[in-house]
Order: sequence, then C-alpha cells, then structure tokens
Amino acid sequence: MFHSFFPRPKYFFISAAAWSFVAILAWYFIFAGIGDRAGFGLPEGASEPHDLTYFIMPSNLYFYAYFAICLLIFGAAWSFIAKHNPWIGWSVWGSLLIIAVTYFGVQVSVVINNWRRPFGDTLMNALSGKGGTAWDFYSLMMIFAQVAFVSMTVSILTDFFTSHYIFRWRTAMNDFYMSKWEQLRHIEGASQRVQEDTMRFSSTLEGLGISLINSVMTLVVFLPILFGLSGYVTELPIIGAIPHALFWLAIFWAVFGTVLLATVGIKLPGLNFRNQRVEAAYRKELVYGEDHADRAQPPTVKELYANVRTNYFRMYWHYLYFNVARYFYIQADALFLLFMLVPTIVAGKITYGIYQQIATAFGQVSNSFQYLVNSWTTIIELLSIHKRLKAFEAAIDGGPLPEIDQNYLIREAEGGEMAANKPT
Repeated sequence: MFHSFFPRPKYFFISAAAWSFVAILAWYFIFAGIGDRAGFGLPEGASEPHDLTYFIMPSNLYFYAYFAICLLIFGAAWSFIAKHNPWIGWSVWGSLLIIAVTYFGVQVSVVINNWRRPFGDTLMNALSGKGGTAWDFYSLMMIFAQVAFVSMTVSILTDFFTSHYIFRWRTAMNDFYMSKWEQLRHIEGASQRVQEDTMRFSSTLEGLGISLINSVMTLVVFLPILFGLSGYVTELPIIGAIPHALFWLAIFWAVFGTVLLATVGIKLPGLNFRNQRVEAAYRKELVYGEDHADRAQPPTVKELYANVRTNYFRMYWHYLYFNVARYFYIQADALFLLFMLVPTIVAGKITYGIYQQIATAFGQVSNSFQYLVNSWTTIIELLSIHKRLKAFEAAIDGGPLPEIDQNYLIREAEGGEMAANKPT
C-alpha cells in the first residue's frame, strides 16, 4: 500500500514528522526572532491587513522563504536517498506541493478572520445608528470577493493536481499487485481489492492526510491569534477567571469530543471490515452462478444473504448509539462558545467584530484539535479497507491469512462450494 509509491515509507513518514517538529521549533525559537530584529516583523501597534496585501507583508514573505527552504531541503534529501524510485516526483515532490498549498488555505482563513472585525464593527455601527455608508459595506465586500476569487482559483487547480496524485498512487499499487497476481488470484475478492480498494485507499488516505496537515498548520497559525484574543475574555461562567481561557476551552472541548466518539465508535471499524467480507462472498457466488449451473443455488445464496443481513443489522444498531453521541456533541458545539462568552458579552467588553474574530479563531483551533471527531467515520472506512489490503499482502509476504480468507481457500480447494460464513 505504501512502499509501492513512497520511498522507504516507514522512514519517510517518521522523518517527515521529525523534520516538521524541528522546523516549527526552529521558527518560533530562532528564526522568528531573527526576522523581527531584521525589520520583517509587524510594527508595534499595527494591525494585520484584511485584504490581499496580507500575503505580501514583509513578515509573511520572510516566513514563505523559510517554509520553502524547509520543503526543498526535505525533498532534495529524499530525492537523493531514493533516486531509483520511479514515483519520486509524485510521492515526494507532489506531497510537498500539496503541503504548501494547504498552508496557503490556512493563510486565506487568517485574512478572512482579519476581515471579520471591520465588517462586524461596521455592521454593528450601522444597525445602532452610529454612522456608516453604503460604500463602507461595498468596499469590504469587494475585498472579500478578491480574497475568495484567489482562494477559489488555487483550490480548483489543487483539486485537479490531487486527482492526478491519487491516480498515480493507485497506479503504483495496481502495478505492484499485478506483478504478484499468481500469488493473489486465489484470495477472496482479489479482483475487487485490486480494482476498487486501491483507489478507495489512496483517495481516502490522501483526504485524511490533507486534513491532518491542515489541522496542524491551523494550530500553528491560529494558536497565537487565540492567545491574543483571550485577553478580551476575563471571566467564564461557573469557572471564573483563568488566564488564556479561550485556549484551554478549545483543548478541553476537543478532547472531550474525541474521547466520547472514540469510545462509542470502537466497534465500527471491525463491523465495516466484516461487512465488506460478507458482501464480497455473496457477490462472488452470484458471479459464479452466471457461468456455472451448479453455483448460486437457493440454499447457498439464502445463507450467504443471511450473513449480509445479520451484519448490516448489527451495524445499524452500533451506528445508532454512535450517531446519538455524535449529534449530541455537534449540537452542543454550536452553543458552547457562546455560553462561555456570556459574562464577557453582558459586560460589554467586546464589539461584534471582535466576537466574530473570537468565534472564528476558536472554531479553527477547536476543529483542529477535533481532527478525530471530524474524521472518525472516514477513519472507520479507511481501517476496513486497510484490513482487506493488509490481508491481501499477507499472501505476498508468506504470512498467515485471516481465518475468513483461509476458510475461503479451503472451500475452493474442496470443490468450490461456498458455504455460509457466519459472523462471530
């Protein structure tokens, strides 16, 4: 799944995580200070732009240069280490390009967050009769449209590139599995695993990977913003005054949601995996029945379909209480921040524009910490696909197959009659 596309995947991903950690620490403890002393920092008392000029601020240009150098060093190192890997251009340099564009998306979120304060304050002043003209609104809307157009253009081009990236990954897996086809063709659902599961695995994991990278980058960018905005919140309901309240609230709420959903959804990956197995057994018997009169007989089909029904009904039950917990958390999330800000709002310590900034920054940080919450159903699907392909690769490595695959091979060897495969 990985070594057909990425160079030495275990070391590649470990080195990527380690290099990212080192680069982030080096920026905050060394290079950010150097940039400030060199005159690249934001002047004291100045506010960040809320238009396209944000992207060409000296401080941002300085960081872009640092970011690009870090990516180029990592890419060049792995290009030298794995120079014989035929997919190096896509697996290494393609991944780095996706990371760079993901960071740009986070920067767009920052600009929009900066834009919310003047727009919110202008709206509040107009509604309260304190002034404001139509042009004040139109000019702010034009700024938003410019930022949105740039973001939209980059997103469209990125989607086009990632589609090719996913297909190249699928092609690498497909080529590898087909080179081992004689060892794999007798595994249950071999054709489906090569034709369908490879595409589903690459696209699902790529989406989760981008979400994870986006979450990490969002934390790096928005945590300092949330720290700064915490100065407006001096008291919380029931708890009282605590320093950096917004930051600690974001962590608490995200950890609570993650633990809640991980606990109630612990059985779902195995059930999804089992569901693909019983569906594949039922489908394959029907396919055999198209060409062989002695296959897909009513008793066999009835028993195989009973397995499908049993597994689906079991999944429906477990998804029932999982969704109860998930929707409870989602609905509570909509009011959590507002509830915590009631003392600050009643005391009149923030304007509507500042509230908009706080809500956006808190949402960005909270959603980043809630990576598992937001991605849990996708992760469940990925784990079930991974189990199928992992069992598939056991035949290549000479390892033991899962019991259900061993039973399938025994049935084929004894004459091809597919018996029922009841879930345990």
